[in-house]
Amino acid sequence: MKRVILLAVVLAGCGKLGPLQPVSPERAPPRPLNALVPPTPEQQLVVPPQAAPDRVDDPIKKSRERADDRFDLPPPGL
Repeated sequence: MKRVILLAVVLAGCGKLGPLQPVSPERAPPRPLNALVPPTPEQQLVVPPQAAPDRVDDPIKKSRERADDRFDLPPPGL
């Protein structure tokens, strides 16, 4: 019982007491080779089109009911 109380007291003292302060970055990320000026943080957060391309061809042209599958059985024991 004494160990539990001691552990609770030790864990309660692990928290930070003061407010959090933002850490300034030591170095900015390197600028792209073909850029004259480094991009702003807002420009770096924009997702390029290559990262999420639009779907050009949808494989399902029309939705339809699926045929019954005779091998779609419940797990054994149920």
